Amino acid sequence: MRISTKGRYALLLLLDLAERRNAGFVSLKEIARRQNISKQYLEQIVSLLHASGILRANRGKQGGYMLARDPSECTVREILRATEGSLAPVPCLDDEANQCTQVAFCKTLPLWEGLKKTVADYLDGITLQDILEKSREQDVGSYVI
Repeated sequence: MRISTKGRYALLLLLDLAERRNAGFVSLKEIARRQNISKQYLEQIVSLLHASGILRANRGKQGGYMLARDPSECTVREILRATEGSLAPVPCLDDEANQCTQVAFCKTLPLWEGLKKTVADYLDGITLQDILEKSREQDVGSYVI
């Protein structure tokens, strides 16, 4: 499994919003500048995140984006699923029901199911809030005079 630029940038975008969650709606132009990411590329990402219910959007003069929920309620897994689609390690596990013609006698299926579960459990256990807190801990530890 490889996470694309879209998934990585989605996390950066959402972390930026999480840090500013009390500021109201934040413009995409500001986020693009701070994160050094193309505004046009971010537009593609916000449409996926908005459609999945992770982001709220507001048009007009005070327009922009904000998290739809508290950062402690947004898991990395749901964010990556919104931007990457399936996180399954093999195609036969993309859907809820395995459609593979070899499923009845596949010797490696338990391996792939275990990997899928491990990745899902790990990513479900990390929220945007967790990442922010870890980042703050690292910033405190790297203070230099």
